[in-house]
Amino acid sequence: MRYTPAAAALSLLVLVTGSMGAAKVSETIDPRAQILLEDGRAQLSKGMVDAATDSFEAALAVDPGYTGTYIALGEAARKAGLQGKAIHYYREALERDPNNLSAISGEGGALAEKGALEKARTNLSRLEGLCGKGCAETQALSAAIAKGATPKVVTAEAVKPEPTVERN
Repeated sequence: MRYTPAAAALSLLVLVTGSMGAAKVSETIDPRAQILLEDGRAQLSKGMVDAATDSFEAALAVDPGYTGTYIALGEAARKAGLQGKAIHYYREALERDPNNLSAISGEGGALAEKGALEKARTNLSRLEGLCGKGCAETQALSAAIAKGATPKVVTAEAVKPEPTVERN
């Protein structure tokens, strides 16, 4: 009877510690998804953005819990000029891993490309707090902020000239 309170406290400690260990997000990736991610990165480096996006989405279907897939999808969306979609993917990655340096930097870069420089600077200060000014992610985001917003591309169909009537 003397040991009952101590045993209860010890078992409670083991229970809490065990449940915390089980709650951690595993960053192991399914080997099939790893192959698809590697294929997608190779395609992205060759400029084949649509094929890379297809590979990344297939990897996401195989292993939906891997944070790196969302970051890769964000990179592909940025290369396609879809900064809003890229921001969505980076935020999905940040929900899974709030201190992921690549996701913070990618989101900040997409925000800067979109013209939201103040929000991008917020991400930059967060990165500087996490890894300092010398890490690659901080330098990439600083360069994106310095570059500023990407100019909007206007298609020929969007610009319609006024018709003029001339006499011969």
